Order: sequence, then C-alpha cells, then structure tokens
Amino acid sequence: MERGELDQRLQEERQARERLYGNRGLDPGPVDVVAAEDPGAEALAVAGESAHVRAGRLARSTALFSLATSFSRIAGLVREVFAAAYFGVSGAMSAFTIAFQVPNLVRSLFADAAIQAAFVPVFTEQLEKGNKREAFRLASTLIFLVTLVLTALTALFILIAPVLMPLFVGSKVPQGLTVTLSQVLFPILVMLGTTGMVVGILNSYDRFGAFAISPFFWNVAIIAVLVALAPLFHGDNRIYAYAIGVLVGTAIQLAIPTWDLRHTPFRLLRVFDWRSLEVRRVLLLMLPVTLSLGLINFNLLINSIFGSLVSEHAPAEIDKAFRIYMLPQGIFSVAVTTVVFPTLARLAARREYDDLRATMANGMRQIVLLLVPAAAAILVLSVPMIRLVYQRGEFTPGDTQVVATALFWFAFSLPFNGLFLLLTRTFFSLQRPWVPTAISGVNLAITAIAALALYRPFGVGGIVAATVIATAASVLAQTIVLRRQLGRLELGRLIWTTLRVGAAAAALAGASYGVWNVLDTALGRGLGGQVISLTAGLAAGALVYAAAIILLRIPEAEQIWRLLRREGADASG
Repeated sequence: MERGELDQRLQEERQARERLYGNRGLDPGPVDVVAAEDPGAEALAVAGESAHVRAGRLARSTALFSLATSFSRIAGLVREVFAAAYFGVSGAMSAFTIAFQVPNLVRSLFADAAIQAAFVPVFTEQLEKGNKREAFRLASTLIFLVTLVLTALTALFILIAPVLMPLFVGSKVPQGLTVTLSQVLFPILVMLGTTGMVVGILNSYDRFGAFAISPFFWNVAIIAVLVALAPLFHGDNRIYAYAIGVLVGTAIQLAIPTWDLRHTPFRLLRVFDWRSLEVRRVLLLMLPVTLSLGLINFNLLINSIFGSLVSEHAPAEIDKAFRIYMLPQGIFSVAVTTVVFPTLARLAARREYDDLRATMANGMRQIVLLLVPAAAAILVLSVPMIRLVYQRGEFTPGDTQVVATALFWFAFSLPFNGLFLLLTRTFFSLQRPWVPTAISGVNLAITAIAALALYRPFGVGGIVAATVIATAASVLAQTIVLRRQLGRLELGRLIWTTLRVGAAAAALAGASYGVWNVLDTALGRGLGGQVISLTAGLAAGALVYAAAIILLRIPEAEQIWRLLRREGADASG
C-alpha cells in the first residue's frame, strides 16, 4: 500500500472512531485477538480497520458474551431445578407457564427485542453520519415514549385479563390461577421495554457484557425470592412466590445495563420529540419487526395451547424441555447474533454488501459448528439430562420420560433456530423487516397446522416436532430470499462445513453415550453417580468432537482455536 493510501486509511479510521465514541476517551481501541486468515473472518470488516483487528474484535466480543451468557444459563438451570422441586409439572406450574408466556408474547410485540431490532440500525446510522446529538434525541424520545405506551398497555391488560387469559387455557389447566398470575406478571412489560432501549444503545457502542450477565442476577433473584416467600403461601398459591420473584428479577435486569450506560458517550436528554422523522422511521420499522418477532414467540404459546389439550401437565412439560434446549441456544446462537448484528447494521448503512454477506455467512458456519454437536449430545443423552436436572421433589420418573421426549425433538431445531435468528437480524440490518415478518407468518401457520395434526397421535413429542418442521421451512425461505438480494451466500461452503461437522458430531454422540452408559451401569442412579456419568459422557464427547474438527481442518474451528490460544497467552502475560 502506498504511503498516501495508508495515511488516508488511518485518517478514515480516526474519523470513524470519533463519530462512534465521541471525544470522551471511551474508544476501546483495536483489540488484537486473532488474525483473520480465511475469507469469512476477513469479511467481518468495519471500514477503516484492518481485517486482523475487525475479526479479532468480533471474535473476542462473541467469546466474552458467550462466557457471560453461560453463567446466566447455568443460573437459569439452577432456577429450574428449584422450580421443579417446588412445583414439578403440576397444574399450578402449567398455569404459571401460560400466565408468563402471554405477557412475554406482548413483550416481544412491543418491547425488548422488537425495539432493539428497529432502533439499532437507525441509531447506528446517525452515529455513522456524525449526528451524535440527533442520535441522543432519538434514543431519549424513544425511552420516554416506550415507557409511557407500555405503562398504558400494562394497565389495560391487567384490567382485561379475566376475559383475555381463558382464551389461551385449555380445560385441563386451572383458569382462575392463570388469570391472577398473569395480572401479577404483566408489569414486567414496562421494565423489559425500557431494558430493550438501554441494551440497544449499549449494543450500538459494541458493549455486550452487562446485557449478557444481567440474566444471571435475574435468575439468582428469582431463586432467592422463591425460597424466602414460598413458605408464606400454601398449596397451589405457592406459585405466587415464583411470580413475585420474576418481578424482582426483572427490575434488577433493568438496573444493570442502565448502570453500564455510564461507559458510553450517550446522555439522556429531556426531550419528547415524538414527531421527528427519525422517531417515525423507528416506529415504522417496528411494525414489521414487532409482527415478525411476535409471531416467532407465538409458537411457544401454540405449544402450550395444544399441550393444555393433552393434559394439565403438558404445558409445563414442554416448557421444562424448552429451558434445557435454550442453554446451548442462548450461549452460542444468541451470542453470535447479538454481537454480529451491530456490525451488520453498520455495513448495511455503508452499503458494503460484500462484507455484510461474508460476515453473515461466517456467522452461519459458526452457528452450525457450535449447535450441531449440542444437538447430537441432547439426542443421545436427553433422558439422563432431564433426570439429573429435574427429577426430585414433585418431579417424578414418569415426568422425566415425557420431558425427555420433548427435549429429544427440540434438539432437531437447535441449528435451524440459530440460523433463523441470524438471518432474521440480517434482514433487520438491511431495514427490510417485512420479509421475515411474512416468513414468520408462514412459520406460525405451519406450526399450528402440524401441531393440530400431530398432538393427538404423538402427544408432547408431536407438538414439539411441529415447531421443528416450521423452523426448518422458515430457514429455507429466508435463504432463498437473501440469495436473490445479496447474490451468492457461500452456501456451498456452508454445506461442506455442515457435512464435516455432522460427521464429527456423530462421533461425539457415540463417545458421549458409550461413556455415560458404562459409568451409569457402574455407579448407579444416585446424585453423585449421575453427575459423574453425565459429566464424563459430555466431556468425552467434547474431546472427540474437538479432535475431529481439528483433523478435518474446519476453518471456523481454527478461528476459535486461535482465539483461545491468544486469550491464554494474554492471561499468562
């Protein structure tokens, strides 16, 4: 590169960082973590930065986000262990499941992820243009607007809950308890809406830590409140202690990222310019985003509705399996998607579609690399996983078999759902949210039709299988549409990576089940024996998988390996 070109690149980098971080000394600077030796990693580019720095920054952010999310998901499992011991899969637990899912569905429509997906591209675009003051006015107005609207919605839903909630509850689940639990839980809407705005601002500045770790404290708070308050209630009413814990935990989940705003240039302004052009842009983007994410979350409610037709236990049984399923989903695919999304938004704002396409393709391969082996482990060890996590107190061996069946079928959707999340965010970054909205509508229709056809002959397993079918179809539709817009998506490389990862995952499954089976026979079903046999089985499978993907020379695995080596060198240094 000529000297003049180098000077120009350096000047562009300084200007880009000044626009993004301001002059407050808050620029974290380049993080030299891993060289981007393959084309996918090189495409993680952000203008003005070297490919070496760009890939390292995203890889490091993803690794740290995954680590923080791991702690949160483990805490979530501990919370589920306590809940299973207290309530099992009783009618009261099914009532709580539906009572929580309805406000959670409304949250997906008007708060949290819907706000982030519409807000981040517009906010980032303003920062990229150097319009920092306008970006702050936009964010401040939306914070006040979201809080006001969601407070009104919360009051409305609390009033109409006696009429609304029975629509979602089959005859085998306690309806009165479901209504009152939903009234207790609806206030989480306001807190989650504000959290969505705050986290969107943090993510625009590439700050992911507070968002990743706050669910850990959410889970800890729920456990503490449950243990403290459950003795004050009797019978099915003990479930109210769990609902109160969710309220307390959600307040803490809002406080943590709000505190982290101090580390960004953002300052809340006393403005309410709801008629501004940028506010209207966000609201217009929110309409299809809201429908898209809302339809996705409606699938869970469909599972519970059909489950309530199977038995009073089925909604809680499906939900228990879903909690285990979300452990690898949250650690890996949500981490990749959350970290990559602001970069996709910046690349889309600059119309750098080649880099955007390659960044997305690299993310797809990373998701396959991480979630296919997780699915393989769940397929062969679903029963011992459920037995170890849940089977105590009110949770019986019969419950274990049904929940393990649901988890077995959930495993098939792991890679598909991870890809679905990433592709949906790609459409959002391109500010084309109506496409995933339409696809989500088809997804919902397929889920409902398949569940209707399968729930009678196959019970809980059929209901979950319907979700798998719909998710796989949605990923196929998203891929077709994106290929038409962006051109080649490196699908040949994705298929070749998937085939090699599948072979390595098959080896993982064999090793995991073999080691677990031998130790389970030798050590028995006591708590200590279960911990040792399951842990050893998963560890053996992980070692076999790691060796296999290294021998197969999968480039995405080499990216992670270089990252781990560099992190180890930094720690020892």
